Amino acid sequence: MKQNIYDNPTFFNEYKKLRESGITYNDFIEQPAVKSAISCLEGKTVLDLGCGTGEFVRYCLENKASYVLGVDISKKMIEQAKIKTENGKADFICAPIEDINITDQKFDVIISSLAIHYIEDYDGLINKVRNLLNYDGVFIFSTEHPIVTARKEMDNWIKDGEGNKLYWALDDYHEEGKREQHWYIEGVIKYHRTISTLVNTLITNGFKIEEIQEPQSTSEGLNKMPKLVNEKRRPSFIVIKAQKSCVT
Repeated sequence: MKQNIYDNPTFFNEYKKLRESGITYNDFIEQPAVKSAISCLEGKTVLDLGCGTGEFVRYCLENKASYVLGVDISKKMIEQAKIKTENGKADFICAPIEDINITDQKFDVIISSLAIHYIEDYDGLINKVRNLLNYDGVFIFSTEHPIVTARKEMDNWIKDGEGNKLYWALDDYHEEGKREQHWYIEGVIKYHRTISTLVNTLITNGFKIEEIQEPQSTSEGLNKMPKLVNEKRRPSFIVIKAQKSCVT
């Protein structure tokens, strides 16, 4: 069974509180980078894999996407997403993103924000994404940076006796696979992959790489969250934009 941490009441309540604060790594690093990779949404059909509480679905509708389909494993997340987009042209599927079976639709743009590091079968998902894209369709996704997920202990900042961050420890980089960490609850499972695996799997599945970002914080983020200066020392996220190629 796929892990669904977002329907855990403790996790969901803490996560919802965090996102509603508007003072997060998502707000100042990841989302600005993902949005900057999008050329145009007007008139486009969009599939949002791991849509969460629907913020990005709403963003697409506000930017004149003709239709958006959001997919998420969490019933609680889908309920929130429906509330946020009730007046827009959006539908939702509550299911693991790697298990979706859409046979009657294709999309111009497929987005996935910080969901792919939860997926065990990355190659299978990328193959499915390609089949769901229109000709010349674009796939844009963010994931935790492999520098973050590499070390098996998932506790990477090495600090001095006073708690000051000395350096970021990198280990186990080429040992791909499952990682576990505490994030509001114990046993949150993620999957570590190298940058070469992330990129080469796209290429072998018929994608052309258009852009790779390892984003830093916006200036607003640095003002509101001074600790984001540490993004200069190591990136939290990687954002990849790839276009479906006519060659398989």
